Amino acid sequence: MTTRSWRTVAVVAGWQAAVSLCYYALFSATTYFRGEFGLSRTLIGVLTAVATLGYTLNLFPSGAAVDGFGERRVMLVAVGGLAVSAALIGLAPTPLVLFAAAFLLGVSYAPGMPASNRAILSSAPSGKGSSAMGLKQVGVTAGSGAASLLVAGVAALATWRWGFGAIAALAGGYALVFAVSYEGTSGSGEWTLPDVRAFSQNRAYVLVVLAGLFVGATIFTTVGYTLLYADELLNFSPVAAGVVLAAVQAAGSAGRLGAGSLADRLGGGARAAATVTGGQAAVATGAFTLLGVGAIPRPVALAALLVLGVSILGSTGVYYSCLTALVPREEVGAASAGGQTAINVGGLFFPPAFGYLADTVGYGAGWLLLAGCAGLLVVVLAAVRRSVGRGV
Repeated sequence: MTTRSWRTVAVVAGWQAAVSLCYYALFSATTYFRGEFGLSRTLIGVLTAVATLGYTLNLFPSGAAVDGFGERRVMLVAVGGLAVSAALIGLAPTPLVLFAAAFLLGVSYAPGMPASNRAILSSAPSGKGSSAMGLKQVGVTAGSGAASLLVAGVAALATWRWGFGAIAALAGGYALVFAVSYEGTSGSGEWTLPDVRAFSQNRAYVLVVLAGLFVGATIFTTVGYTLLYADELLNFSPVAAGVVLAAVQAAGSAGRLGAGSLADRLGGGARAAATVTGGQAAVATGAFTLLGVGAIPRPVALAALLVLGVSILGSTGVYYSCLTALVPREEVGAASAGGQTAINVGGLFFPPAFGYLADTVGYGAGWLLLAGCAGLLVVVLAAVRRSVGRGV
C-alpha cells in the first residue's frame, strides 16, 4: 500500500516530469522540424494533432488498465514507451516517420493523467489534495521546460536529434528509479472499459469535461506555437526562443503550485478548484487578447506569454482536483480519461486552426481565437460552481 507522504508525492511528480520531458520535446523542436523537413505552420499544427490523436485514442483503454491493474505497472510501461518514441523521433529520416513516431509518442503518454491522478489521490497527505495535485502537475511544466532547454542546448552544440537521444536516456533512467521507489495500489483485477453513461448523469462532471475542451485548446496551442511566435514574430534565435518557452513553462509551474495552495485555502473540493481555475481563465483571456491586438513591443509580448504560463498553463492541477472530487475514488482512472479526452479534443482541432490563421491572416488572429476559448472556459466554470453549490 502506498504511503501518504510528500516524499511519495515527489516520486510521482518526478515520474510526471520524466514522461512530460519526452512528450513535450515534440513541441520544443518545432523550429527544427520546419527547417529540416520543410513543414508549414499548418503542418506543425497537424503534427501536434497527430500526437494528440494517439494520446486520445489510448485514454479510455489506459484508464481502464489503471482501475483494473493498479497504476504502478501502467506507469512503468508508459515511461518505457515514451523513451522509445523519443528515440525514434531523433532518428526519423522523413516527415512520414516523424509523424508516425509522434503518434506513438501520444499513445505512450496516454496513461499519464489517469495513472498519476490515482497515484496522487493515494499518496497525498490528508487535506492537501489540491496542493499535491498541483505539485504533480508541476512535473508537466518542469518536464516540458527542461525539454525546451535540452533540445535547444544540444542543438546549439551538435544537432536537435541528439537532444532527443538524451531525453530518451533520461526517461529510461527514471523508469528504474520509479520501479524501486513507488509501491502503488491494487486494482479490481479486471480490464473493463468504463460505463460512461453513469458519468453522464453527473451534471457537474459533464460541465467539467466540457471545460476541458477549452483547457486543451488553449494549453496545447500555446505550448505548440510559443516557440515559433518567439522565433518568427519576436525575432529571437531558435535557441533563445527555446529559453522563452522554458520560461513560460516555469511560470506554469509556479501557477500550478500557487493555484493548488489557493484552492486548499478556500476549503478544497470541486467548488474551490473551479473558482481558482475560472479566475486563471479570466486572466488568460486578457493576455491572449493583448497578443492578438496587433504589433506590441517585445517586452510586452514576453510579459503576456509569462502571464499565460501562470494562468492557463498553471490551471491543470486545480482542473483535475475539481474533476476527481466529483467521482468515487475507484473510478478516478476512467473519470480522468474522460476529462483528458475532452482536453485532447481541444488539442486536436485548435492547433491546426491556429496554424492556418497564422499562415493566412497572421498570429494576431490565432491569439484572438484562443482569447475566445479562454472566455468560454470562464463561462463553463461558472456553471460548474453553480452546479456544485446546488449539489447537482
